[in-house]
Parts: sequence; structure tokens; C-alpha cells
Amino acid sequence: MADKKMIDKIDDDLELLARHIKMLRAIRENEPIGIIRLSEVTELPKHKIRYSLRLLEKDGVISPSPEGARTTDSYESYMTEVRAYISKLKKTAEALESEFA
Repeated sequence: MADKKMIDKIDDDLELLARHIKMLRAIRENEPIGIIRLSEVTELPKHKIRYSLRLLEKDGVISPSPEGARTTDSYESYMTEVRAYISKLKKTAEALESEFA
């Protein structure tokens, strides 16, 4: 059987990436936006919102303000990098899948 922990880790990382993308799009469309409103818009629990906000702020993609989170000038390049990474993941997954043919 495949290493379940490895697969779980990949799933967790992809879930986190999907949450970050969802949040960044919501922040961009509603900025500035606070945690409660962001939770309502994304339908994500507040504790996950807080965690992702910390990570996104650390990456320099968002910045806090008294009114709520705002995207930074790094938003477009970050999203471009994520899009390229996802494309690379798709190619890697397809290559792995061909190993089972």
C-alpha cells in the first residue's frame, strides 16, 4: 500500500493552497476585508482564515490594515507563480499516471 502519510501530506498541502487562492481572490474583490466578512464570503471557518492570513502576510502577498486585509503589489506575481506551479503539478501527475498504464 502507498505511504498514507505522504499522500495525506500532499492532500493537506493542496487543500491549503486552494484555501489561499480562494481567500486571495476574495480579499482582492472585497478589500479591505476583515476576518468575519472573509469567513462569510469564503464559507471557511475563522480559525482557518486566521492561519492562512498569517501565512499570506508572511509571504508578503497581503498586508493588514485597521479596516482589514489588503493585497499587496506582490499579488499578481504570486498568482502567476501559483498558476505555473499548478501546471507543473498537472504534468507531474500525468507522468505518474502513465506509469500505471
